[in-house]
Amino acid sequence: MDIGYLIEFFSNYTVRVVMCGAMILGITAGTLGSFALLRKQSLLGDAISHASLPGVCLAFLLTQSKSPLVLLLGAGISGWIGTLVISLVTENSRIKKDTALGIVLSVFFGFGLVLLTIVQKLPTATKAGLDKFLFGNAATLLREDVWTMGILSGIIFILLLAYWKEFKLIVFDKDYAKSMGLNVVFLDLLLNTLIVIAIVIGLQTVGVILMSAMLVAPAAAARQWTDRLGIMVVLSSLFGAISGVAGSITSSLMLKLPTGPTIVVYLSMFVIISLLFAPHRGMLWDVLRSYRHKKQLQRTTVLKNLLLFSEISTDPYHAHDVAALTAIGRGPLQKTMIGLSKKGYVRQSVPNKWALTEKGLNAAQKLTKEIEEQVNVITSD
Repeated sequence: MDIGYLIEFFSNYTVRVVMCGAMILGITAGTLGSFALLRKQSLLGDAISHASLPGVCLAFLLTQSKSPLVLLLGAGISGWIGTLVISLVTENSRIKKDTALGIVLSVFFGFGLVLLTIVQKLPTATKAGLDKFLFGNAATLLREDVWTMGILSGIIFILLLAYWKEFKLIVFDKDYAKSMGLNVVFLDLLLNTLIVIAIVIGLQTVGVILMSAMLVAPAAAARQWTDRLGIMVVLSSLFGAISGVAGSITSSLMLKLPTGPTIVVYLSMFVIISLLFAPHRGMLWDVLRSYRHKKQLQRTTVLKNLLLFSEISTDPYHAHDVAALTAIGRGPLQKTMIGLSKKGYVRQSVPNKWALTEKGLNAAQKLTKEIEEQVNVITSD
């Protein structure tokens, strides 16, 4: 690609504004999504984003203004009320949290769609465009919107740093936090409020429908790579930022490609790669570990069986037919015998006949002793 074209492309006002807005959203949503995921509240972002729709419509109906600040303020109030309802329902009834999330999501979103229908029937010319909050429209972002997103994100990060230890405690051990005298109710409400703010600043970019993916996907991907909260937050925000920038650039290069869904596609790629290849948790690593474990189990079984034969025979290094080992072992043994031979544990005297070496005999006796000790410990417990 021509360097001149790239310079011209990135100097475009709309491209730069959308890219900065998407990056800010990715960093903020990725950071707060880590807390929501670890608290097993992945649906919270979905519920809050859907609960914000009636706030957008009511703000327009009351003010007749399409100012993004007014509409997002209405969304924030509505989303915050939604979180408050979820807390009140779960704390004062037998309804579980997932049920309360589903109720708030469906009721608020249904009410929002009714209000949106009413707005669309109004004769005023300013009604058009509210439906962009459903799916987002990043191309409508202005420099002032990006500044607003940046300021709100700055406030979020300041509060996160100020309450980092407290948030960490309520995420991993809420009961211990209570025993230390921390105001868990206030901390819960504060953290949920920060999530509401993050969702509100993302409505213009990705919309109500896809905002939950911005919270959950980068955090889910980051969780596969680490067990430490700090590293997870950094990775999650990094995945969100890269996806935001890549999605905005891709949608700008390709005609009629929406920014929000493109960002989510990039996030999905991070999730898939992490699920497959992340060390310790990746699915491919699990398959590899399972294969190695099966191979080790088969080798252990062969050594034990050879030791059993050697104890019966007068000669501990007497060769035994592979058919006898197969009969009391686990499936075909040819590859296992070759592997043990390479380690120096067995030797082949004649075709299909194998015997323990001195090294193999010692290894088999040691292995048998370890297994007996483990059995004794389990039996005594």
